[in-house]
Amino acid sequence: EFRRVLFRSTLKTELSLLRSQVSPHFMFNVLNNMVALARKNSEQLESSLIKLSSLMRYMLYEADEEKVSLEKEVDYLQSYIDLQQQRFGKKLKVNVTMHAPDKQYELEPMLLIPFVENAFKHGTGMIENPTIDIELEVQKNILRFTVRNKYDPASEEIKDKTSGIGLNNVQRRLNLLYGNNHSLMINRQDNAFVVSLQIFLT
Repeated sequence: EFRRVLFRSTLKTELSLLRSQVSPHFMFNVLNNMVALARKNSEQLESSLIKLSSLMRYMLYEADEEKVSLEKEVDYLQSYIDLQQQRFGKKLKVNVTMHAPDKQYELEPMLLIPFVENAFKHGTGMIENPTIDIELEVQKNILRFTVRNKYDPASEEIKDKTSGIGLNNVQRRLNLLYGNNHSLMINRQDNAFVVSLQIFLT
């Protein structure tokens, strides 16, 4: 019994640490977006700040919960995508498909965002005709999440010290939280980087 309590305590501490590592990295990227809009004197800055406020509210008050509603997590994702879309404008094509779930679901907060962050980070820049496809579906307790972005192996930039933190973090979280109740496939095919995640939500 003592070992079980100790394991749960250790698990909770590690998950808390991993979750805390997401927020600063994410905020760094979002604030860079705000600076870019301010420099352009963009009319979109006001709406972007409102979205940023919503994101911060989620991160400060919801992300500490063990679980949140899928609806809140999807709203968080959509706000982030909107902010990025405003930043890149017509230079980037983003296709988002969020199917309505068959019932109410819960999952750990900020679990899906690293995959979307990664797509925007590595699927833009010098990529010709950059395109990002994001699809989410939850039916019969199975969450299916796919993120696809174009990438150019020949011009793949040298990774900085923080590159890969998000994906390594979320892989660790998924293993701790869902174990055999999830599958994660990350593939490079036909100049596309594809992440396919499936989670059995109990």
